[in-house]
Amino acid sequence: MSVRDVYQKFEPRMKKTIEAFQHEIASIRTGKATTTLLDRIKVEAYGQQMPLKQVGNVGVLDVHTLMVQIWDKSMVSATEKAIRDANLGLNPAADGQNIRVSIPPLTEERRKEFVKLTKKFGEDSKISLRNLRRDMIHEIEKLEKDKAISEDDKNKGKKDADELLHKFEKQLTDLIVLKEKEIMEV
Repeated sequence: MSVRDVYQKFEPRMKKTIEAFQHEIASIRTGKATTTLLDRIKVEAYGQQMPLKQVGNVGVLDVHTLMVQIWDKSMVSATEKAIRDANLGLNPAADGQNIRVSIPPLTEERRKEFVKLTKKFGEDSKISLRNLRRDMIHEIEKLEKDKAISEDDKNKGKKDADELLHKFEKQLTDLIVLKEKEIMEV
């Protein structure tokens, strides 16, 4: 194994951390209707928790309204309850097998809460990236200890690990700033 192999092993894992962060913040409300807003909602269906997507179709009616078309009429009230209990500040209204979800405008206080939440997710992701860098450096040092690479290669590998971390931390910071701007936009 070489330093290059270690780099190629950890770079995709760092990319996955960024993707997980993007998925996490996609469900944070911004005042506009988006189907990802309901992605994390689980509905009590047939004796188990199921993602909302497996109970019905979610679509955008207009900028401030989502429409959930439930496939099984008996699931309408459970779905409505799940949306209400998701702590997103939404009040769904059932209409036959459809559920309308109006997206109320965000208050300044709620916007600030969502910005804090975004920053918390960002900080958690940065910690994950730093842990991956630590593991990467540990593997590089082990290679040097096992005489598989030289000290110069070890030092270059550590430098590469730092550069990789900074590259992904910058992406993360850019995503946080973008999401904050989106949340605070009235």
